Amino acid sequence: MLLAVCACVAPAVHSQQCKIQWCNSEYLSASSPSHAAPEDPPTDGDYCTALRAYAHCTRRTARACRGDLGYHSAVFRIRELFSQHNCSSDGPTSVAKRRDPPGPSLAEACTYVTRADTPRRYAHCGLFGDPHLRTFKDEFQTCKVQGAWPLIDNQHLSVQVTNVAVAPGSSATATNKITVIFKSYPGCVEQKVYQASTEDLPLAFNDGTRNGGLAEGAGSLRIIEKPALGQVEIQALYIGSTILIRQVGRYLTFAIRVPEETLNFSEEGSLQLCLHGCPRGELIQEHRLSLERSSAVWPVSRKAYTVETATAQCRDILQVEDVYFHSCVFDLLTTGDPEFSKAAHGALEDLKALYPSRLKLSAAPKTVSLPVGSQASKGQFSTLLLCSVLFLLAVLCCG
Repeated sequence: MLLAVCACVAPAVHSQQCKIQWCNSEYLSASSPSHAAPEDPPTDGDYCTALRAYAHCTRRTARACRGDLGYHSAVFRIRELFSQHNCSSDGPTSVAKRRDPPGPSLAEACTYVTRADTPRRYAHCGLFGDPHLRTFKDEFQTCKVQGAWPLIDNQHLSVQVTNVAVAPGSSATATNKITVIFKSYPGCVEQKVYQASTEDLPLAFNDGTRNGGLAEGAGSLRIIEKPALGQVEIQALYIGSTILIRQVGRYLTFAIRVPEETLNFSEEGSLQLCLHGCPRGELIQEHRLSLERSSAVWPVSRKAYTVETATAQCRDILQVEDVYFHSCVFDLLTTGDPEFSKAAHGALEDLKALYPSRLKLSAAPKTVSLPVGSQASKGQFSTLLLCSVLFLLAVLCCG
């Protein structure tokens, strides 16, 4: 019987230990300025709340602390503090903990849109056709650039294209291979490589995956299939960029939209076609191209376009006479390949999808030379020349 009574009483005695030291430490923690941010010290209301919580804590442990001198000293001191700070004994006894604004989640940190603090400005670059290049500075060029050339090469991304001659003896070239390297971005993506050719427009990176994101940022780099358009879209959300690659006939087109702040326009020495355009020696001189065109050996499947037939075909597919229309006519005259009209149309559609506000800049005039050996008559040539002169006069008068 005695053992049973002791077993029942022991927990009760243990639970009634004097906890005045715990009350003291809680009060000091709640009222000390060192526990608050320097720019956000405790207010008088917070101090009175902490003091009431201190008094409430001492009352709860009063029975166990009846003979404790520290307890009685605390009770006496609490009365003095209530009077000194003019605090009421009635009111809340807990201070609402201040919470710092939640930081961005990993998924948000791996999305450029949520990281950017300022309004975003974008730049567009496109390569298509003969090839024609639209740079990030909205300069429009026609180049030779046969072989492998870098379009972009910065801390986030590298893009290289390979261009081949469209026919023996001609300087006209077109893209048949595109390699894109997404460089590692700590915490968001691991390095991924995408490679497209005219023989294969893959729906995955080289390692077979369609997603390059890590952990919560799994969707920060992904490939989206668009089979109806003969196109692959790659979204690199962690750098706010979108890439579109099309296969048109035997060749490829490329388009990209990137935030301007990810580009370094001051890298004058770097060879990046999208950033600085084609080297001067690679720019196509129209009279040279005309002479080379006359000696080119076209495949049987191609025909020699005249200005009239090329214009009619391009007008039928593009509707509006802008730089893409003129590029289309130029390509048909210099390659004899009807697929190039689809490439110009696809490039214009990519611009609409990526950066529609840049469409107004596409209306700048572009001169198309009349190749040697074409079937245009002298009268037709005179008409074209007259129209060109009138157009230039109009520009000068209005400019």
